[in-house]
Amino acid sequence: MQVHINSVDLLCFLLLLLLLSVGLAGAGAGAGDSPGNPFTPRASLLRYWNKEIPNAAALPKPAFLLSKASPLDAVDAAAFAKLAARGSLPDHLPAFCAAAGLLCFPDLSPSLEKHPTDSDFAVYSNKNFSNYGNDRLGGLDSFKNYSDGENVPIDTFRRYSHDSSGHGDRFANYGPEGNVVDQSFSSYGGGATGGTGEFKNYNPDVNVPNLNFNNYGSDANGRAQTFTAYTDETNAGAESFSSYGKSGNGAPNKFAGYASDSNVITSDFNGYGQGGNGANDTFANYGKDGNVPENNFKNYGDGGNGISDGFANYRDQSNVGDDSFQSYAKNSNSAKVHFANYGKSFNEGTDKFSGYGQGAKGQEVEFKTYGVNNTFKDYGKTGIRFAQYANATGVAAAAAAAAMVSGRAVNRWVEPGKFFRESMLKKGTVMPMPDIRDKMPKRSFLPRSILSKLPFSTSKLAELKRIFHAGDNSSMEVMMANALAECERAPSAGETKRCVGSIEDMIDFATSVLGHDVVARSTESTAGSKHDVLVGAVHGINGGEVTKSVSCHQSLFPYLLYYCHSVPKVRVYEADLLDPKTKVKVNHGVAICHVDTSAWSATHGAFLALGSRPGMIEVCHWIFENDLTWATAD
Repeated sequence: MQVHINSVDLLCFLLLLLLLSVGLAGAGAGAGDSPGNPFTPRASLLRYWNKEIPNAAALPKPAFLLSKASPLDAVDAAAFAKLAARGSLPDHLPAFCAAAGLLCFPDLSPSLEKHPTDSDFAVYSNKNFSNYGNDRLGGLDSFKNYSDGENVPIDTFRRYSHDSSGHGDRFANYGPEGNVVDQSFSSYGGGATGGTGEFKNYNPDVNVPNLNFNNYGSDANGRAQTFTAYTDETNAGAESFSSYGKSGNGAPNKFAGYASDSNVITSDFNGYGQGGNGANDTFANYGKDGNVPENNFKNYGDGGNGISDGFANYRDQSNVGDDSFQSYAKNSNSAKVHFANYGKSFNEGTDKFSGYGQGAKGQEVEFKTYGVNNTFKDYGKTGIRFAQYANATGVAAAAAAAAMVSGRAVNRWVEPGKFFRESMLKKGTVMPMPDIRDKMPKRSFLPRSILSKLPFSTSKLAELKRIFHAGDNSSMEVMMANALAECERAPSAGETKRCVGSIEDMIDFATSVLGHDVVARSTESTAGSKHDVLVGAVHGINGGEVTKSVSCHQSLFPYLLYYCHSVPKVRVYEADLLDPKTKVKVNHGVAICHVDTSAWSATHGAFLALGSRPGMIEVCHWIFENDLTWATAD
């Protein structure tokens, strides 16, 4: 009997065969690696992994890495790839970010609301505060526990308390433990008379803050601003004060405990107090005990009358750090500036004074117990006094004496256990485990079909800003610019590097360096973090011989981006980590030991923590949560 098959039935039959063949291509992915829908980016990744790394069927893939594969389904992946090709992603950014699991900032629209009564904001986040407290007589607005523990909190304060009289603002415990904080204070307190602005415990323990104070308190009369415990113990952020207190009258500003114990914080004071009368600014414990703080004062107090500024314990006992004073108190009248115990860094920093006090009249500037490595250019020649100015030899000797206790450097900026010697990796050793928790915002990789259509270079930053709705000087712009700069940086001696935005790209880089018989490893969990651990059984990868590896660390970018690099002469270890008291296993750690440290900086945290200097010792560290290292299969 002859069977007739119409074209629709034939098409359905062929499609079924295709689905079966594609599904079988994912076979052997291993337990938990089921690709599900064979057309998704995740299924495509699994097929690629199995093809490029033949041992993949026998060895487990890191679950945390697979969990970061793009969550897009086949339809959305195709649709967003088409939008990216047309340059239309910016018009669909919220939907794209939500579906693809990206880090994007909400667009806060301007607000013309009026707020004539007192406001109390507690347990609140992501808000546009425009025209709050304007033209107010007295009263108080309070922000308490605001944006507490938020990931990517964004707050805008525009024309807040503008032209008010006797109105107080209080920010207490504002934005603690946030991640990628973006806050803007524009024309805050401008033209106000009296009243106070108090920032207490503002943004403590946050990661990558971006804070902008523009025209803050300009043309104000007698309005006091206090910053107490401002951005203490924060990590890698920037704060900008532009035209702060400009043309103000009798406005005292106090910075106490500003950016103390912070890591790589940059502060810019541009036009601060410019043209002001009777300004009184105090910087006490500013940048104290920080790691590489950078502060820039440009046109600070320029043309001011009767200003009084005090810098006490400024950048004291910090690690390195740089300060720049350009045209500070230039053309001012009767300015009084006191630097006491200024810039006495644990490791030598740099201070530059250009045009400081130039053209000023009746000034009084005193440097008392001042640090080393300073440049004074076009400096005012009258009314200047230097007392107990430290010389390099004395500071170096004092620092060396203070740094060494029982043969080890004492440095509070390097967490105990972050770096250790290879001899510590033996059974029975009790050692501190650093905080290896991933503090980056949660993001996903992009599929190659979309990634290949997006720009990725400093020269294309403007286009990236357009795509991700990043404003000028915003956290998003700074974040992308920093990541691009690090990716484009020339490799160090012996280093091979590449930034990857997809797991496929990571596989390509790892196999190009190590070959196709490779395994990705990471520390099993964060258990034991910030506690002592007992080292159990230790296993050296490839017999503990010196080998090559590819380590990958997260970079802050809208989509998940890893900085992967290979450095020569390393040893990789796996070790069981036990509770020292109960001897119960709590974790399985992966550590990498750098045998050759000759190209490292002398101020690297490893040498601050362990003593010694580049090329003299090996340095080991654990692989942190969501980071990984690739090595040849053992």
